[in-house]
Amino acid sequence: MAQQYNKTKHPGVRYRIHNTRKHGIQYDKYFAIYFWANGKRHDEGLGWASQGWTVEKAAGELAKLKESHRTGQGPQTLSEKREVENVQREKRETLKKQSEKESVTFSEFYNNSYLPLLGNKAPGSVHAEKILFTKWIKPYIGNMPFKDIFPLHIEKIKKAMTDLKKAPRSIEYVFSTARQIWNQAKRDGLTDRDSPTKQVKKPKYDNKRTTFFTHEQADILLEKLKEKSTQVYHISLLSLHTGMRASEIFKLKWVDLNLEEGIINIKDAKSGSRPAFMTSEVKAMFEKIKSQNNFFNDLVFTSNAGDTIRQISKTFERVIDELGFNEGITDRRQRFTFHNLRHTYASWLVQQGTPLYTVQQLMGHKSIALTERYSHLAPDSLKAAVTAFEKNLRLKKQAKVKIIKLEK
Repeated sequence: MAQQYNKTKHPGVRYRIHNTRKHGIQYDKYFAIYFWANGKRHDEGLGWASQGWTVEKAAGELAKLKESHRTGQGPQTLSEKREVENVQREKRETLKKQSEKESVTFSEFYNNSYLPLLGNKAPGSVHAEKILFTKWIKPYIGNMPFKDIFPLHIEKIKKAMTDLKKAPRSIEYVFSTARQIWNQAKRDGLTDRDSPTKQVKKPKYDNKRTTFFTHEQADILLEKLKEKSTQVYHISLLSLHTGMRASEIFKLKWVDLNLEEGIINIKDAKSGSRPAFMTSEVKAMFEKIKSQNNFFNDLVFTSNAGDTIRQISKTFERVIDELGFNEGITDRRQRFTFHNLRHTYASWLVQQGTPLYTVQQLMGHKSIALTERYSHLAPDSLKAAVTAFEKNLRLKKQAKVKIIKLEK
């Protein structure tokens, strides 16, 4: 049944009354309009008095639609008008959100969005990043939104650190921290630019560690570690005998070990997965740990809490100090650390005449250039190769002379 509409004093404006719902002391009214254009009648429903509609407001809306039809400009139906308003509203909301994003400062993003994502990093790394941010990044760009940060500001950080004679490696760490924060902000849509650190020349430095333990030093170190901590001793023995990185050892699971074949499957390493091969000592160590591991954790080595180890125990550093291995050494690149066990493994391999390509594969180096740092440890092998090459040349020449003589 068609709704009954009532006329008003404004031609084209009408209303109907709700049967039960009241607005104030009167029954609620629903307003509608109609008009003729191009020989066709147009009917439009507006809304209820309880929604703010009045006769006068309805008449004003009717006048606008008639004018649009007359001039051919603007929305000519209420649905078109609503669509235009929706588009404009969405545009305003988009601009507002974009403006809010663009006003977020480097420090605000670091504290609210970046820091909460650092849970997977080692505690030591997180602590170091916080110090670098507070001391060097925050004072220079912390209060600036991303859109206002450019290479010039990174250059200022670099100059301040250089003037205070900070190590090139420390400057690189600051660059790296700022770049990681920026890249996360880019992924989150706060900026579409690459990190300005890319356009600033990095300070040159040589951070290569080639110091390695002698066999005597290694034996003394392992014996001392065994007295202090069985697990630190096991981890150190494993690195010394396989060249595994600390991070690779921490992630090692029992399913990665093939005790029968003596193979360790190192997964998701820096340069991809690779095998490592157990010495008899390492194999015996794993068998002993396995026999004592009543609860059989998936991980071979665990923290006191039973989860993944995040960093090398301070026990290793304390033992190194007790043995005096770093006494009088001021160049940090020459100081003994846990990582030197890995260097020792590579150095011993080269010293015994192992080809550099083989060492590269065992170490998991991405390129042979990383392995070539050990080439100076094999002068006899290299010299022997050149001697053999020269001898072969002489034999070839002698053979050629004999052939010429025979032909004559």
